[in-house]
Amino acid sequence: MTVQSETTKTSTPHTKTDRERITLVQKSEHTAWEDVLAILIGVLLVSFGVFLFQQANIVVGGVAGMALVSSYATGWDFGVLFFTLNLPFYLFGLGGMGIGYIAKTFSAVALLSVVVRLIPYGIDVGDIHPALASVMGGVMIGLGLLALFRHGAGLGGVNILVYWLQSTRNIRAGYVSLGIDLIILLAALLVIGWQAVAWSVVGAVILNVILGINHKPGRYMGAS
Repeated sequence: MTVQSETTKTSTPHTKTDRERITLVQKSEHTAWEDVLAILIGVLLVSFGVFLFQQANIVVGGVAGMALVSSYATGWDFGVLFFTLNLPFYLFGLGGMGIGYIAKTFSAVALLSVVVRLIPYGIDVGDIHPALASVMGGVMIGLGLLALFRHGAGLGGVNILVYWLQSTRNIRAGYVSLGIDLIILLAALLVIGWQAVAWSVVGAVILNVILGINHKPGRYMGAS
């Protein structure tokens, strides 16, 4: 009781510098190996979610969505497109996120670009209904992104933007990402049919609801 009373008496409102330190430089109990494991798990989850989307010919939002739409339209490899499209965003992220975040994100993007290419060698999906692909894929991508965000990483592009907005402007990452994703999904109408886009919206809503519920400002912003 005494400790709680002392804390109450001495607490003062945070200055702007204090708030920035809390959101951007706050240390967590994560070790380097815990970060590596979490990033690996996150990438594996997202990779398999993207794989399910590919099998059903649907898309996800963000840079991954841009890469999927481009891949469907041109036949080019998704991994190469995803890695290349992310490159310009790293410079933007350096000022707001720092070199540590960018290094983790670059590693996650590079790993995902490789893993997505390797998955078809280990599993053969003859047919999958887009409903199952959108739900299961959306859940896996949402949980994978959550693991990455909680360990100070992302998957580049839009993720850098929404992470920066949440860290510096206290705007929920999931809701901003949802708005951007819907714009990308509308653009996908030029490449895939409306039914595929409709299932894509279902997947996008699911993964962003997962982020919106579980990745709120101040709830978990640890960065090792």
